[in-house]
Amino acid sequence: MNPPSPPDGAENGTVTAPALREQYESGATVAELVATSGLSYGTVINRLREAGTVMRTSWQTRRMRDGKARRNLATRLRRLYEQHGATLTELAAAGAGTRRAARRLLIEAGGTPRTTQQTLRIRTAADATARKKLAVSLRARYEAGASVPELAKECNYSVATVYRLLHQAGTRMRPQHRHGPARTSRTRS
Repeated sequence: MNPPSPPDGAENGTVTAPALREQYESGATVAELVATSGLSYGTVINRLREAGTVMRTSWQTRRMRDGKARRNLATRLRRLYEQHGATLTELAAAGAGTRRAARRLLIEAGGTPRTTQQTLRIRTAADATARKKLAVSLRARYEAGASVPELAKECNYSVATVYRLLHQAGTRMRPQHRHGPARTSRTRS
């Protein structure tokens, strides 16, 4: 990799923290930033922290700089993003380091970042499928004789949620049981 271009302001001696962060997140090492900016190691570290930079380990930097490893990471992140509906935050946790780096890797792999609304739609559709599956499962167990409170306790849902899921599954409900003493019919005298 070519050495990074000097951060903004290096000519006049004022290197900004955001400029250092941008260089660092592009793959530059702290040592390279020290060399290009003319600042001390400690000052570079302090300015990166001031800018809220998430620091990498040396192996993360090597992985990021190695072309094949970077392409593999970008491809894996794209697959997670497109096939599993992962967010940029989840991609950052999966190996990109930061949301910005995750976005950059996603674009390098040929992916297109989604809007927040698009991500919510994907996640809602996945949740709807899981809820439908659960509703059908609850219906089968209810029709086999399980009570609604028993199902609620087994699934760790409220009774109202179990009733709602059973109704969504088109379950024909049994009549409610009366609790307490049996009613006696009054006779008029």
